[in-house]
Amino acid sequence: MYHQVGVPSPRGTPYRGLTVHPRDFARQMTWMSRLGYRGLSMRDLMPYLRGDASGKVFGITFDDGYRNVFENALPVLNRLGFTSTNYFVVHQFDGGNVWDAKKGVPHSPLMSVDEMRKWAAAGQEVGSHTLDHVHLSEVSPEIAYQQIAQSRMELGALLDTEIGAFCYPYGSETPGVREWVRKAGYSNATTTVRGLVRPDDDLFGLPRVTVARSTNIFRFLQKCLTRLEDRRRSG
Repeated sequence: MYHQVGVPSPRGTPYRGLTVHPRDFARQMTWMSRLGYRGLSMRDLMPYLRGDASGKVFGITFDDGYRNVFENALPVLNRLGFTSTNYFVVHQFDGGNVWDAKKGVPHSPLMSVDEMRKWAAAGQEVGSHTLDHVHLSEVSPEIAYQQIAQSRMELGALLDTEIGAFCYPYGSETPGVREWVRKAGYSNATTTVRGLVRPDDDLFGLPRVTVARSTNIFRFLQKCLTRLEDRRRSG
């Protein structure tokens, strides 16, 4: 689970840890490739998650649709032949991380519709992160379902394709929210619960490995290749 791939903000900036330096991202992906692993989008990972395929693969996801991911991560993914999933906030194309403003997090630009289409044309997957990056478990059922279902429809219309991947903003979900995601037509959903996927995991409640600014290459490989991580929610 990544968010931004760029130069981190100065020390003391809230959520500074969610920005991974491009140099570190390239090193992480290169080492996984050297070890014989292939990075995959959620779409491409589904046969492995369902038990229909096996191999040395790992999923790569980005939350929010940041422009610096398009600029800094996409060239690395293309070079290695990896695919990934980026979860877009549909009402913020060419906008920014407005949901973070009250926390003192600096503004960071999000991809435009054109950049999102180029992302998809490069073989990367477009997933939904709702219309407005809301806490789905804290809004009314009507609003929650609208955020889930309408975001899928709007993204599908922009790309003329089916959208299968969803990510819960803030990891905010309940069994009822998961059911709405299924009902809306998605095939999978990721959470902020930390850990590696197990064969019996619900495809609409998949955990992820958090990669932060401070995650050095040794810790990165330990996180991705061992089951030492406890299942717990990240912030």
